[in-house]
Amino acid sequence: MNDEKLIEHCLDSKLIYDGKVVHLYVDRISLPNGAEGVREYVKHIGAVAVLPLTDKEEVICVRQYRYAHRVVMTEIPAGKLDSSDEDHVEAALRELREETGAVCEKLTYLGLFRSTPAILDEKIDLYLAEGLTFGECDPDDDEFLEIVRVPLSELVDQVLAGEITDGKTQVAILKTAEILRRRREGLA
Repeated sequence: MNDEKLIEHCLDSKLIYDGKVVHLYVDRISLPNGAEGVREYVKHIGAVAVLPLTDKEEVICVRQYRYAHRVVMTEIPAGKLDSSDEDHVEAALRELREETGAVCEKLTYLGLFRSTPAILDEKIDLYLAEGLTFGECDPDDDEFLEIVRVPLSELVDQVLAGEITDGKTQVAILKTAEILRRRREGLA
């Protein structure tokens, strides 16, 4: 495959909005065919998300109101990085503890998730946390969460039924279900 014939090149970039969490840019670009175009996109520092799995194959989820969509969503614990050079594993462990009160014995990397690649450069590193012990939660001051335990198999059914609509949560649930299936079958 020749990726070069697909690549667009930035000719000029303009910062339109410089917010606390997001930064909106409008770039003038050169398209692969030589014509010019415009791309609007949002830069984001990045995030981590953790699927906490109990020994009973229950997932510790958080339910929270998502203002942009005006709905309460069931999600896995997640949060943005505190800085661009923050260690992603440390950030994942922090978010796990802050949102659920849990610490884990084992943290497995599930991969990188790009939520909306056409307009947003956010990258979310996904993790599976196992061997959980629980203490006190310590959510951010502007974070209001309800913690729920849901069997993984039930979450898979909810994903397939379109009831879990958060993309990072869908991916982490389905990857975890497949990892457990492979473990049971001696494939992992």
